[in-house]
Amino acid sequence: MALHALAQTLGLSFTSGISLYATVAFVGVAQHLGWVGPLPGELAVLANPWVFGVAGALAIVEALALLVPGVATAWEAVHTFIRPFGAAALAVLATWGTSDSTTAAALIAAALGLGTHVAKLGVRAAIDTSPEPVTNAAATTAELGVVATIAWTVWQHPWVALAIAVATVVAGFLLVRALLRAARRAWSSLFARPGRTTLPS
Repeated sequence: MALHALAQTLGLSFTSGISLYATVAFVGVAQHLGWVGPLPGELAVLANPWVFGVAGALAIVEALALLVPGVATAWEAVHTFIRPFGAAALAVLATWGTSDSTTAAALIAAALGLGTHVAKLGVRAAIDTSPEPVTNAAATTAELGVVATIAWTVWQHPWVALAIAVATVVAGFLLVRALLRAARRAWSSLFARPGRTTLPS
């Protein structure tokens, strides 16, 4: 598979790990309106109004679900079994009939989609501890902005898009690690014994 096509495929795998439905809807609409393209392999099927229409409807449902604390984490957990396979499916469509490395592309795409999803799941679980919907709404808006930006950049500057995607995944894991440490410290402080003092080191 050409390196250019690989970068495009992995860029879409990254956005699929954030929101498979928004990725399909945006790419489909963008191709249908001539904003991007031509799409490689059999990926042009996304430009079918039925395909991007259903994906768009699911993206709206997802955005609404992510506004509700508790429901947001449950939604993300369920999609652990959906987004990596969706990323792999997009890689298969993108390389079908144009490359001898379709299987390898699918495996790499699934791994990147899973990594992105896991990072997002950790961040969402931390955000979900807040009882108000404002934080969830801000996170959802930011996620959709990232999906649209990367999905568009994939066709204009695929290597830039891939670099941003990898950097974002790494930053996501670092953020999750920091949030977990902060949560452990808060939990320890909450259940510390009354009157217990910590000796200076």
